[in-house]
This record gives sequence, C-alpha cells and structure tokens, in this order.
Amino acid sequence: MAVSRKTAMAIKTYQNQAQALAKNYLLADPFMPYTCVLGGIFLFKVGYDLTQLISTFYFKSYNGLTKIQRIEWNNRGISTIHAIFITVISLYFVFWSDLFSDQRVAGLVTFRSSPLSVFALGVSVGYFLADLAMIFWLYPSLGGMEYIIHHSLSGVAVAYSMFSGEGQLYTFMILISEVTTPEVNMRWYLDTAGMKRSNAYLINGILIFFAWLAARIMLFGYVFYHVYLHYNQVIQMHAFGYFLVFVVPSVLAIMNLMWFGKILTGLKKTLAKRQ
Repeated sequence: MAVSRKTAMAIKTYQNQAQALAKNYLLADPFMPYTCVLGGIFLFKVGYDLTQLISTFYFKSYNGLTKIQRIEWNNRGISTIHAIFITVISLYFVFWSDLFSDQRVAGLVTFRSSPLSVFALGVSVGYFLADLAMIFWLYPSLGGMEYIIHHSLSGVAVAYSMFSGEGQLYTFMILISEVTTPEVNMRWYLDTAGMKRSNAYLINGILIFFAWLAARIMLFGYVFYHVYLHYNQVIQMHAFGYFLVFVVPSVLAIMNLMWFGKILTGLKKTLAKRQ
C-alpha cells in the first residue's frame, strides 16, 4: 500500500526533529557524557536480558541452576560483553589512534579527548554503576568487598576522566586489563557446568595466567613508567585528577598482585592433579 505524500512528509518531519534532538541535546557536548552513561546502563539491561534469553534456549545446564546462579550467569554475560567492548576501544586509543601520540603537538597528552573517547568511557561508567548496584543488591552473592572497592575506584576514575577530559590515556591503559574478564567468567561458567576437570578448564586457566600477567601486572608497570616520563604534564592536572593517576593504579596493582597469587596457586593445584 502506497504511503500518501502527507504521511511521508509527516514521517520526514519527525525524523528531522529526532535528528535535531539528538544533535542539539543528547549528543551535544554538555549532555553527551550523561547520554552515554544512561546508554551504558540501558545496554547493561539489554545485555543481561539477552544473556538470559539465549541461555534459556541454548544451554541445558542453565535451567538447572539456582536463582542466584542464574542471576550471576546473566551478570557475567554482560560483564564479558563490556570487557570485550572496552578492551577493543582501549587498545585502539592506546596503540593505534594518534589522539594520545607523543608526535602530536595538539596540547598536553593528559588533556586530550575526543567524542569517541567520551562515548566509550560513558558507556563504561554506565556499566560500572549498574554492576555495582547489582553487587550491593545481592551482596555478597556476586562479590565481596574487593569487588566493591575495585568497581568503585574504577567507576570514579573513569567518570572523572570522562567528565573532565583529563588523563583519558591512563584510563584506557588501565581498562585494557579488562581483557582478562572473559577468561575469568569462562572459568566460572565451566565450573558451574561441572567441567572443572575438563581440558577446556585447564586451557582457560593457562590463558588466565598469561593474560593476567600481561594485562594486570606488566601493563601496570608500563603505566607507571609512562607517568614518570610525562610527569611534567601529569602535574598540570587538577589536584583530584593528579591524585587519581597515582592512587587508583597503585591500589588496583596491589589487588591484581594478590589475585595473581591466587591464580598461580590454583593453576599449580590443577596441574598437580593432572600428573
């Protein structure tokens, strides 16, 4: 059935109004961070529901789980999606984009940002807020105090970097460590599915070890080295941003070392049982 000219014009008018709304308000510089945060929260909900829907039909073990296990299953699904998203974006900005390149002369590296970087950080802030809310709601089923500390520090640092435009390079460097999240979640999935003695569990454990070593131990050393080399620029940040650059990576590095010790111990036990 053909659409009348009047109807077509009305649809076109609504499209133009929607585009103007997005351009002038939702994606305008003053509103863009808030829009991205809300978008991150919305995507968290969508990802959670999609994980639940897909798991119900394609994973037989899912329906046999307890209520809290199903909630954690869904939560880890969106956690994995966020980790992949932010890792790819972070790798792009740190290693491929020229936004934070030392060869670029457009301002200090500690004050550079772009609409894409703000968008990515905003989505990540939305994720951390939503995930932290779930952790509090079901505490301690989804994680203990260490998870609250980790998410709180990460959320504050990412939010400050997004709103202020300061230290975004270091924020993306730290967020590369999210590359370990899918493997950690896979470990939980395999354990919950009763596959703790499988080869997949062993291989995943080895992947966790090397990924953690690279992204949460060695990478943090590089972050501190980069801060040292660019200290003359770091010191020009606002006091709170300067504080975050040193405190957040330091606390997270200590936590990463503690968790790495547990990973190493667990891997040794798994390998010993195989002999």
